Amino acid sequence: MSPRTGTDGRRRDKPLVLVTGGSGFLGRWVVEELIRTGHRVRVLARGKSPSLEALGVEVAVGDVARDLEGTPPLADAFIGVSALFHLAGFVSRDPDDGQRMMRVHIDGTRRVFEAAKAAGVRRVVLSSTSGTIAVSREAVVLDERAPYPTDIVGGWPYYLSKIYQEKLALDLGATLGLEVVVVNPSLLLGPGDERQSSTSDVRRFLKREIPVVPDGGVSFVDARDAAAATVAALEKGRAGERYLLGGPNWTVEEYFGRLERASKVRAPRLKLPNRLQRAAAALLEHAYRALDKEPPVERISVEMAQVYWWCDSGKAERELGFSAREPGETLDDTIRDLRTRMI
Repeated sequence: MSPRTGTDGRRRDKPLVLVTGGSGFLGRWVVEELIRTGHRVRVLARGKSPSLEALGVEVAVGDVARDLEGTPPLADAFIGVSALFHLAGFVSRDPDDGQRMMRVHIDGTRRVFEAAKAAGVRRVVLSSTSGTIAVSREAVVLDERAPYPTDIVGGWPYYLSKIYQEKLALDLGATLGLEVVVVNPSLLLGPGDERQSSTSDVRRFLKREIPVVPDGGVSFVDARDAAAATVAALEKGRAGERYLLGGPNWTVEEYFGRLERASKVRAPRLKLPNRLQRAAAALLEHAYRALDKEPPVERISVEMAQVYWWCDSGKAERELGFSAREPGETLDDTIRDLRTRMI
């Protein structure tokens, strides 16, 4: 079956869409979902990608935040494009990466949106994170009506930059006349995380590098389910709206217990006061970074694990047709995929 042919064998002539961040964890699944649903796809990537080209998509070499030397201008990537999926991002828990995240998420978004407007693009789907909405120090489930949790995530550069990105995107949508729809997936799990940026904590669990059980709560979503909802948002999402995409809402203790049963790796049992956990993580991180080594656990990771990331995806279920698969399947597939990559 060719990329322009549906499952019924009939040719589809859907307009060309541009995907930034198409080589990332979510992006790769979005590209595959777009192809499956008959879209023509062009991906903006920093370099040639044989794996993407093997899927039958066109790769335009470029960078969202700046023009790369020797590459065509960003405007060329938008020639003939009718819609944009802006998924490009930079994930890090290192505070030293804060400025880079701001450049990618803020400057990059402004640049891409202005290029989209100049090319006559009207519809934009932006991939954000549930961390711009559903973060609480209390064990509560939040929906899209919750305020931006800047008081909690202010010290975590990734989530702060994503809040600024969301605000900018929605403001630019109104100013430039773009129909902007935002999707907010929770922690992405499942197979295919080649960079292990989203599944890194599961990898640490499998390697027995997590010594204690934090008090917080976690929500996760299968990247394949998030991708399906992201593609659906192109036609079904309402302009100016945000859509949380999450699966189960578990305490970290329950999450570790489920990982233990799925992986047969014993979960940590030790519990310590939150303040002591943060202090120990800060000392350990400082010591490792002084030796120019990657710490086994970062202070920010500990702080994040002590809050609740529980979210209500009812709006996405009603309006986008979002459905989260059985969480055990996602955990099994994540563990199996990581073990293959860890060999």
